[in-house]
Amino acid sequence: MPTHVIENDFSDERGTLLAFLEAQRGGLRRALLGLSDEQAARRPSASGLSLSGLLKHVAETELTWVENAKEAQNSIQRDESNWHLGFQLEGAETVESVLAFWDKVAAETEAYVRSVPDLDVTFPLPAAPWFPSNTRHSVRWLLLHLIEETGRHAGHADIIRESLDGKTAFELVAAEAQGEGKGAAG
Repeated sequence: MPTHVIENDFSDERGTLLAFLEAQRGGLRRALLGLSDEQAARRPSASGLSLSGLLKHVAETELTWVENAKEAQNSIQRDESNWHLGFQLEGAETVESVLAFWDKVAAETEAYVRSVPDLDVTFPLPAAPWFPSNTRHSVRWLLLHLIEETGRHAGHADIIRESLDGKTAFELVAAEAQGEGKGAAG
């Protein structure tokens, strides 16, 4: 990992987990630095994944999990018929607009995590063919899963970005620190 997560308060498990989640979000955001929407939509590998598609998927997935934890109706409905739409920008969507959406989702995630009495609070998984029936997860599990999901896709994003123009995660961390890429996807 080309960044280091600082643990500001050793007794604040929530804060530490949220910081790790934000570090993984940063990896995916940085992979988009300086790219146009057209470049971010390119699919340079056999997988068919694009940077903009990964961005949209991760933002939607985080929102869905937080809504599940709140036991709220999912605001974005995905199933086998439209799953692919979660991996591509549609209509007026741009990298900038999806980044702004993800910022709102991230703020909602943090507010929710900080609002629960403790990380042992549980929530039921919704009925779905891919979930075991009558399963519950804790808010701690939710955070760890979001870190895992975001980290996995940040790794995909590293490979895609390097395939597009040769820039590595280390170069993008340096570019971000120098304020490069602002105005495009940065």
